[in-house]
Amino acid sequence: MRMGRPDAASGASTTIGSALYELATRAVRRLPRDMSLTSAATLATLDRTGPRRITELAVIEGVTQPAMSVLVRVMEESGLVERRSDTSDKRVTLVCLTEAGASYVRERRQAGVQAYAGLIDRLPGDEIEALTAALPALLHLAALESQDREGPKP
Repeated sequence: MRMGRPDAASGASTTIGSALYELATRAVRRLPRDMSLTSAATLATLDRTGPRRITELAVIEGVTQPAMSVLVRVMEESGLVERRSDTSDKRVTLVCLTEAGASYVRERRQAGVQAYAGLIDRLPGDEIEALTAALPALLHLAALESQDREGPKP
């Protein structure tokens, strides 16, 4: 007996996944190129999840621990992150977003929101309504992706 989704639903998942992937790829191309995608993603992760160990950040962002250490050092020198001792375990060092880092994440996110808002405003009303109706599912999809990628919050 076959488990899972029926073929029609599976086909819809593939079609939707393809459209979302294409949209995400185009969004990445529109972003400022003032830092690497891994650096920007790391800042966004810290903004969403709070302070993390370098080893956790390396796993989340899919890079080696030495590569993440270098990346954190560069961002630290730029004033975007800082290292602090974990209050619950003084042996542990956490990477924390600074106000400058948080501001950078907010500005980058706002630029992306505005770019999409401008495109959405060019859609016909019925397509805007369809996107509005799909918003709960899109938000749930984003939450599932974050859980898969970032794991539980510390």
